[in-house]
Amino acid sequence: MHLFIKEPALVVCPKCAKPVLPHIACRACGYYKGEEVIDVLKKLTKKERKQKEKEIAAKEAASKRGEPRPEKSGRDQEKKA
Repeated sequence: MHLFIKEPALVVCPKCAKPVLPHIACRACGYYKGEEVIDVLKKLTKKERKQKEKEIAAKEAASKRGEPRPEKSGRDQEKKA
């Protein structure tokens, strides 16, 4: 273990609730500051694309209904423990 190496500070993506580095586009959904900057579905096969679209639609429907987002992972849970 190196004394000066620190864990990277992560923030939660407002679109998909995945942990991402600050000031970096989310690799899971391709959004940055509310705009899609990376087309994540472009490189997927037809089957993978359909599955990803269903996941995104389900998350958007859940957020419109006001359901809570899944628990945050990573450093946030370690701090609570």
